[in-house]
Amino acid sequence: MPQTLPSVPPRLQLSGISKFFPGVKALEDIAFDLRPGEVHALCGENGAGKSTLMNILAGNLSPDAGEIRLDGRPVRIGGPGQAAKLGIAIVYQQLSLVDTLSVAENIFANTQPRNRWGLIDYRALHARTGRLLESLHMAHLSPQTAVADLSQGQKQMVEVAKALSKNPDILILDEPTASITERETATLFSIIRGLKAGGKSVIYISHRMGEIFQVADRVTVLKDGRYQGTRAAGEVTDRELIRLMVGRDVEVQSGPSSATAEPLLRVKGLSGRGFRDVSFVLHRGEILGLAGLVGAGRTEVAQTLFGYLPRTAGEVFLKGQPLLADHPDAAIRAGLGYLPEDRKSQGLFLDKSVTDNVVAANLGAARAGAWYDPAAARDLARAYREKLRIVTPDVGQDVLHLSGGNQQKVVLARWLLADPDVLIVDEPTHGIDVGAKSEIYALLRQLAARGKGILLISSELPEVLALSDRILVLREGRLRGQLDGRRTGEEEVMALAAL
Repeated sequence: MPQTLPSVPPRLQLSGISKFFPGVKALEDIAFDLRPGEVHALCGENGAGKSTLMNILAGNLSPDAGEIRLDGRPVRIGGPGQAAKLGIAIVYQQLSLVDTLSVAENIFANTQPRNRWGLIDYRALHARTGRLLESLHMAHLSPQTAVADLSQGQKQMVEVAKALSKNPDILILDEPTASITERETATLFSIIRGLKAGGKSVIYISHRMGEIFQVADRVTVLKDGRYQGTRAAGEVTDRELIRLMVGRDVEVQSGPSSATAEPLLRVKGLSGRGFRDVSFVLHRGEILGLAGLVGAGRTEVAQTLFGYLPRTAGEVFLKGQPLLADHPDAAIRAGLGYLPEDRKSQGLFLDKSVTDNVVAANLGAARAGAWYDPAAARDLARAYREKLRIVTPDVGQDVLHLSGGNQQKVVLARWLLADPDVLIVDEPTHGIDVGAKSEIYALLRQLAARGKGILLISSELPEVLALSDRILVLREGRLRGQLDGRRTGEEEVMALAAL
């Protein structure tokens, strides 16, 4: 376990940092400091504000209030280029590499050595890349290899090398081990120890408690955009950290359960991209929560059931019959619906009208005889506009111009019209206001009361606890446990998700 650092002046100080988006306080009055030669872990549930804070340090966002000091002097980070000049580098969880370029071209993008004619000196570029990779214990990677030919874990390590090529004083790592192997993790930890020994500073964002206690000197916890406290890693337990992450007890407003004993969807040993050997039963009238942290595999399970991602193993039965959906169209015809996490890119036709979006999964409902009837489609859309209180002047309006909450209601209207037996809802209230949330909660409970099965995926634990009859918890692609949604709390869910 890392030793407690002596008291030294901080390299980085944040005070009173706040950031507001429309209707959302992403960060409020955050304090944070980072010392030379320190690994400082940043923890919190999904949506706690960690990424927003790091994007401020990386120059992608500007704070609405507060002060940033580097080596004691106030600074304004006007963009990623300014952050780099100040000695700050970040490795994002989402990769920023170009597959068609080589390892060397990615690592030294825009900083390649040039010859006297101004052309890239590839011999010097490959030599420089080779020396860097060797110093980082990554000599097994060839500078000339196309990034497209690398594994996901190797790509992540190239991202680390790209950040370190700038010789930063502060390195930010956002969930760096989410997609790498144990061997690569050992290499990364060795790099971190070397940076620390050289007086560099590291901000380490992770949900994995074991890693935090292995590499961090101190840990700061955020919850709902607020600072919860900083502890020395050697003076706090994983349970105490979880308690800080969860915060105060949350009053859960649960509705009446409509769950029956009748199996509706049965999943046996399902494996796919990012998860393996997942088994569960969803009963008629039940809302089954699927909880877990970022990268746990929740969305991948949903998309595999819906035929969007390929199944590599396992069996799925719907109403006792094998479900062999290898495409969303087959899943819809079998009786599944899916409200995706990203409604704009996966759930809506933004340049189409409310009417077109509502009837998209059930064009047959708008037929007049053998032909599609636009008037009947508009009547259906108007009926759902009234039923769901979708705020739009006309059902002919493009959904692009609706608010987030009303866009989400349009997606729900589509599935209400399609009338699936099982509806998978992935982050159903993401980015919408409190009033729209309560309406969507009521809709999901109404569907369950009608005998539908609801598979609920949400990063908001109060939402999972308020709606779910049972809760399944995924961690690192495996099912780690099942909890009674009516008799459990946030701490129990987080313990299964993070420990």
